[in-house]
Amino acid sequence: MTTPSTSASTAREVIAVILAAGRSTRMKTSLPKVLHEVCGRPMLAYVLDACRGAGIRRVCVVVGYGKDAVIEAFAADGDITWVEQAEQKGTGHAVRMCEPALRDFAGDVVIIAGDMPLIHAETLNTLLATHRRGGAAMTLATTMLDVSVEYGRIVRDEAGRLRGIIEYRDCTAEQRNIQEMNPSYYCFDSRRLFSTLARIDNRNAKGEFYLTDAVALLIGAGERVEAVAAVPAEDAVGVNSRRDLATINDLMRRRILNRWMDDGVTIVDPATTWIDSGAVLGDDTIIEPFCYIGHDAVIGRGARIGPFALVPNGARVADGGRFEPNGETAIPAALRGRLQGAER
Repeated sequence: MTTPSTSASTAREVIAVILAAGRSTRMKTSLPKVLHEVCGRPMLAYVLDACRGAGIRRVCVVVGYGKDAVIEAFAADGDITWVEQAEQKGTGHAVRMCEPALRDFAGDVVIIAGDMPLIHAETLNTLLATHRRGGAAMTLATTMLDVSVEYGRIVRDEAGRLRGIIEYRDCTAEQRNIQEMNPSYYCFDSRRLFSTLARIDNRNAKGEFYLTDAVALLIGAGERVEAVAAVPAEDAVGVNSRRDLATINDLMRRRILNRWMDDGVTIVDPATTWIDSGAVLGDDTIIEPFCYIGHDAVIGRGARIGPFALVPNGARVADGGRFEPNGETAIPAALRGRLQGAER
């Protein structure tokens, strides 16, 4: 596994571009998609964490719908350059909006979506390492998924060489059976990025400028384009609907619980336990069934929580302390009865 310091220690600079301009009409929401919460935090926060964990110190976030709300939510983050995409004309168009901000930058540009909070820093490190090792103009990280998923397909020739990416809407029936897919993790040499984007057209089913078209353009120009199968299937799950959001929350919840159990916390029944991201738990603490622990709660060592306890955001529990349901932290009696009935 490549460590974060590996990418940070190379002489070549790196900037991340995070695409966060979309509204997501399928979610039927007035809230910008990237502000919808996953385990107590906006989903964009996880993508920013992954970039920082990979040693990426400069980030451009492309905003559009609800831009003021997104900017306000991350006003304390001093490493973000905000770029507006006033009209959503596709991913290629979104990245082109960053050209003025990156005009004098000579290095690597990582481009990722802001609605994929399960991203790992290790995946970005693998992407960067592959890109630099091969001296590529562009490198993408791919994943293997069931053919029912509507992601762009990775097209290779008979020798296995990358030839391009076909967006799902533009795929033939045969191409839709390809399992290697594009979860939108890219790395570009900045010197080739914007000259290539200028050549992308919008002759496709959606009439948009696809960043994915850069693959075929660069290959056609004799440039080196790499693809590494580095994205675990779980990390490739994005949010396009409320159902997706529920799925992501459950996956993140389990990831958080596993981390705390690995760090010495006993969780008696993970299926009925929710711990928000940002909570801090001391080792040898025991979490009884049917408990919720809110964001920024701090629980000391050897504490016991629950059962049926709601630990609110920012609460403090001392070493060896006991937190049981009472007052405003209690689960309502009617709900408790239903839960106890479900146990029987």
